[in-house]
Amino acid sequence: MSEESLYVSTTDGVMTIQLNRPQALNAVTPDLVYALDAAIDRAQSEARAVIITGDARSFSSGADLAASSNGEKKVDILDIINKLMLKIRDLKVPTIAAVSGPAAGVGCSLALICDYVVMDPSAYLMLAFTKIGLMPDGGATALVAASAGRHRALRMALNAEKIHAETAFEWGLATEVTAEGEYLSRAQEIAARFANGPTLSLGETEYAINKVTLGDLDAALEQELTGQNILRASSDYVEGVQAFREKRPAVFAGK
Repeated sequence: MSEESLYVSTTDGVMTIQLNRPQALNAVTPDLVYALDAAIDRAQSEARAVIITGDARSFSSGADLAASSNGEKKVDILDIINKLMLKIRDLKVPTIAAVSGPAAGVGCSLALICDYVVMDPSAYLMLAFTKIGLMPDGGATALVAASAGRHRALRMALNAEKIHAETAFEWGLATEVTAEGEYLSRAQEIAARFANGPTLSLGETEYAINKVTLGDLDAALEQELTGQNILRASSDYVEGVQAFREKRPAVFAGK
């Protein structure tokens, strides 16, 4: 299947879902989220393993601010994203994120919700939300803490710093870091092994581990939605987005 913002293909039981907005570093739009949701629905019956990836420049740079015109639209897309994250967590098919370049904002959440995270040495994770007066969403408040711990999650979220591949691996946020340029081929190798393995057993195993370690994801998504609603109504958010678009430092007033 080919769509404007997403490519989906299945070969020998391995479904590859490729974000296809290279002009925007694979920034997330409502159309892209809908397409992802539809692909995950298909994966339950069509796939024995799933790879989610972007391109050599970027996994995903996060939400496309240019595509979000107001707070109401953002809340709508968050509802869809939240359902998507729960759907990926509960999918009884092993999922692999093949990450190059930035996995930022909700792109970071999309990578970390996967069961297996393979990163190129150039790749990095980033929760950039506070730079525009927002808070992490897409389940990031639970996903980062589940793998890296509370204080590292706070460090990422409050500082909006880039966590490069080797550090992500040391913190438990990445499963593997490959040689340069080999992230996708390694993900394909792993996916092929899963697809040729005891998929019923693998599915029940990852489902159980995800349910135990990410059992608070539902509550985290609700809390993020509540907090993001408050923040999107703030003057700081308006200033943050304006500063981003004008490529200047934001001046926040705390209101």
